[in-house]
Amino acid sequence: MEAAAIYHRPDSEFAYLYQPGDFRVRLRTKRDDVKEVQCFYMDPYDAADSYQTISMSKIADTETFDYWEASLDVAHKRVQYDFKVVGQDGVAVLYGDRGVFPFAPQLIASAGNPFRQPYFHEIDRFKEPDWVRHTVWYQIFPERFANGDVNNDPKGIKPWNSELTPGRTDYYGGDLQGIIDHLDYLQELGINGLYLCPIFKAYSNHKYDTIDYLEVDPDFGDKEVFQKLVVEAHRRGMKVMLDAVFNHMGDRSVQWQDVVVNEQKSKFADWFHINKFPVAFKETDDFEKANELTYDTFAYTPHMPKLNTANPEVRDYLVNVATYWINEFDIDAWRLDVANEVDHRFWRHFADACHAAKKDFYILGEVWHSSQPWLMGDQFSAVMNYAFTETVVNGFVKKTLTPQRMVDGLNYQRMLYQRQVNEVMLNTLDSHDTARLLTVCDDNKDLLRQTVAFTFLQEGEPCIYYGSEVGMDGGNDPDCRKPMNWNEATQDHQLFAFYQDLIKLRLANADLLTQGDLEWTIVDDQRGLIQVTRTGEEKQVIGTFNLGDESQDVSSLKLDENQQLSQSFVGQVLGQQGYVIQVKPRG
Repeated sequence: MEAAAIYHRPDSEFAYLYQPGDFRVRLRTKRDDVKEVQCFYMDPYDAADSYQTISMSKIADTETFDYWEASLDVAHKRVQYDFKVVGQDGVAVLYGDRGVFPFAPQLIASAGNPFRQPYFHEIDRFKEPDWVRHTVWYQIFPERFANGDVNNDPKGIKPWNSELTPGRTDYYGGDLQGIIDHLDYLQELGINGLYLCPIFKAYSNHKYDTIDYLEVDPDFGDKEVFQKLVVEAHRRGMKVMLDAVFNHMGDRSVQWQDVVVNEQKSKFADWFHINKFPVAFKETDDFEKANELTYDTFAYTPHMPKLNTANPEVRDYLVNVATYWINEFDIDAWRLDVANEVDHRFWRHFADACHAAKKDFYILGEVWHSSQPWLMGDQFSAVMNYAFTETVVNGFVKKTLTPQRMVDGLNYQRMLYQRQVNEVMLNTLDSHDTARLLTVCDDNKDLLRQTVAFTFLQEGEPCIYYGSEVGMDGGNDPDCRKPMNWNEATQDHQLFAFYQDLIKLRLANADLLTQGDLEWTIVDDQRGLIQVTRTGEEKQVIGTFNLGDESQDVSSLKLDENQQLSQSFVGQVLGQQGYVIQVKPRG
């Protein structure tokens, strides 16, 4: 047994309070190296021989590690625990806070050796908003969704055409009224969560270079129209999530312009990260990139100076922005752009203020990498789960991962976080920052449907990028930001119906698909076959997917011919890009 691979860390994703009284412990061991793990646990104030024993279950494996978990029923909000690990070679060790020792019964719960959770403070428990688990999101780039009010069109808008690639500075006239006008369409699709890219006053068409966080951009309407949008969305059972960037402001903002004019004498001089006055840069052929910047920015973009969120004035200003839109307009969530480049202390202030304003508020950070520091309960509710969904795309679409390596990667991502964190992650397969999935799939809609169906069975909430449901394509930015296709003659109505059915299945089984036990019942590299089973108290959802190059005889799996959803499944033969999703009683 490889003792050096045994790992546990208190107060982390390896030891956390899932629900009051339900304390989860995980242990990591080398893959296929351990045959049994037991956890000994007790109240730290009881006699040493009063410990209880529970066998741990293997809940996941990756290319290099196995992960074990147990739920400890803790009566007095405190616990100490250690582990007996038995290797495939028969060697047994006791693992605790002071390391690994040859197993001996008298060492169990011995002084100083167990890990300890001194007290379970409810305020420290990660609390996910329950409604998020029952949400299917729809991301809207407001400038490109629908033009509902021609009176607020900016000058020089282009004709609405969903087939042509827009330029980076093009305008088409999309606005908030256009979203209101199509809420019935979104309700028909089954959507119950609206994720809107920034709507605040800004210079660009994408609005990530904010001029005024407290004003709706005139191109989109005004606060009265936005209030109507929130009311109408809520009336239809839809939550509303706004997008904001607090990492940087636009260089057209009052604050930055004051710095440009007054330099170090500006009352806003410490609002930004300025390395030398005067603020200056050397232009390049690319509007978004500059050289010899004398101040910190987002990337190398001179028009997005980075905010100093450690400054109390900046902190208070931005926190006021956050609570203003909650208190005045009753929004339900914030999506935070470039969230990983802002200091953690600011995000703690931000989270406290949002949750004080609205108890079940959802805070979603844009972080493209491992995100444990932001997901301990005091900052974000979740992040955009790019690492997870990129693994899905690499396995299903690009085929750069074998089925086993894909599953290993998905398990690795899941084991980075507490269980309730995984339950409210946002899983998007494309967005305003990426090529559209249909284009990544080389216009293969069977492959798109298979990939989307698999994603809808995973923990975390699916997010549909506007137009995907009617077959919109597009490469990387700006091609992924084409105007929405509202031409019914060219919309893919079969694809729309597919999304409708999948959303219905997801929402009807939301608790099971987010909180049920997950088992990879088949992962077969040779055949390219994957089967994932989600099990709840009363029923199961079983998804079987053919990632191989040939049709598969799956008669041995006894898949129900009256399956819930399927593609390329006839007579117990599962074709290429085929899948079968069944919902049946637990048994």
